[in-house]
Amino acid sequence: METHGLLIGGEWRAAAETLPVINPSDGAVVGRIARGTAADIDAAVAAGQAALEGAWGRVDAAARGRLLLRMAELIRRDAEMLAGLESADVGKPLKQARADAAACARYFEFYGGAADKVHGDTIPYQDGYTIMTVWEPHGVTGHIVPWNYPMQMIGRTVAGALTMGNAVVLKPAEDASLSALALGRLFQEAGFPAGAVNIVTGLGEEAGAALTAHPGIGHISFTGSPEVGTLVQAAAARNTIPVTLELGGKSPQVVFADADLETAATTVTAAIVQNAGQTCSAGSRVLIEDRIFDAFVDTLAARFNGLQVGPADRDLDVGPVINAQQKARVEGYLAIAARDGLRVAGQGAIASNAPPAGFYVKPTLIADVPPDHVLAQEEIFGPVLVAIRVRDEAEAVRIANGTAYGLVSGVWTADLGRALRMARKIRTGQVFVNNYGAGGGVELPFGGMKRSGHGREKGFAALHGFATLKTVAIRHG
Repeated sequence: METHGLLIGGEWRAAAETLPVINPSDGAVVGRIARGTAADIDAAVAAGQAALEGAWGRVDAAARGRLLLRMAELIRRDAEMLAGLESADVGKPLKQARADAAACARYFEFYGGAADKVHGDTIPYQDGYTIMTVWEPHGVTGHIVPWNYPMQMIGRTVAGALTMGNAVVLKPAEDASLSALALGRLFQEAGFPAGAVNIVTGLGEEAGAALTAHPGIGHISFTGSPEVGTLVQAAAARNTIPVTLELGGKSPQVVFADADLETAATTVTAAIVQNAGQTCSAGSRVLIEDRIFDAFVDTLAARFNGLQVGPADRDLDVGPVINAQQKARVEGYLAIAARDGLRVAGQGAIASNAPPAGFYVKPTLIADVPPDHVLAQEEIFGPVLVAIRVRDEAEAVRIANGTAYGLVSGVWTADLGRALRMARKIRTGQVFVNNYGAGGGVELPFGGMKRSGHGREKGFAALHGFATLKTVAIRHG
């Protein structure tokens, strides 16, 4: 059973205490990770600062791009190994973990190509002046990534920060750190200078809290719950530094009668059961035009009834949720649905040979859920889809916007005018029309409104978040 250390200043260090690595498919302890402390965070931030003042700070934009592109090559080379780690650590089916490895490589590739293409401007001004703007790194950036998509989130945030010349301190989630540690070794192999990337594993309330409150951090990127996001933002405010927060959602998909209903049903199902519903952008509400409600629910139910849940290495439709607490959380919401007499319209099955100690939850479709019911308002973060009737476009907009969240939405219709009206009126950071997710799209700016957070990840928009704009005014006569 391997015990993993901390990557600080280009060296792997052992920690005084460790935490277990638990396989969600069978509940077994399969390794141990370091329980990083505030002192480890201090050392990691100091290593990042030293890198900025030394070798990493002297790497120009084009050379940074080449390092990122090399990282993409190494991720693709080791994709099967990385996918295996992610599948075992998170519990997601292997095919989904393979897609995550491919996406991680694509982030490094995209940002590698962008590194020398983020330009400042010259600004026309008074005679005798030349005014220019330049983008500069924040310094050492802190990255707290969640357990549901570690590889993707590292590609999404760490690659962007490195592109702009920042040094990085990464704190992966204690429930899923293995792929982050493997990527740490690839950063070294790719040739990143010591201290450019530092990885401190451990508990959120210990290492994570120390990172967010550290006075040497210039920017924080956090993905997680709104409750913890509020704490992160408060800690950052004490040091007056910017934060990017991605805090989940209760994302609606609106299906009108004129839509391609077969395609919609397939996509709506996939958008809630991927990664056992543990996806911030999961389409957890489906708003269905009343005149097709019953027929469309029956179509969805047939898909749900055919879903198989089992160990990650079986590569079935759905794997386990991450841990016992998450299993209890999802089952608690299903108990509320039963208490309130809500109708279970469809439900998947747990494979007969699934290990009894695994954290399995049946994917469940619940129909005719009132839009103000707790199941339609709160983020369950599990494979539970609620179906809600809507009479018309106006009611669909009102219900779609009727939660505290605003991350992603989907609109299914053949009416282009309606699609554009809905896209304008729904308050989410991304709106997908006749699709959902656009295949991941590393180029597409991603982030939330309302309680779903602020700031943008992905695309060029993220790069501006990982840098600060300086204005230089030269008077020359």
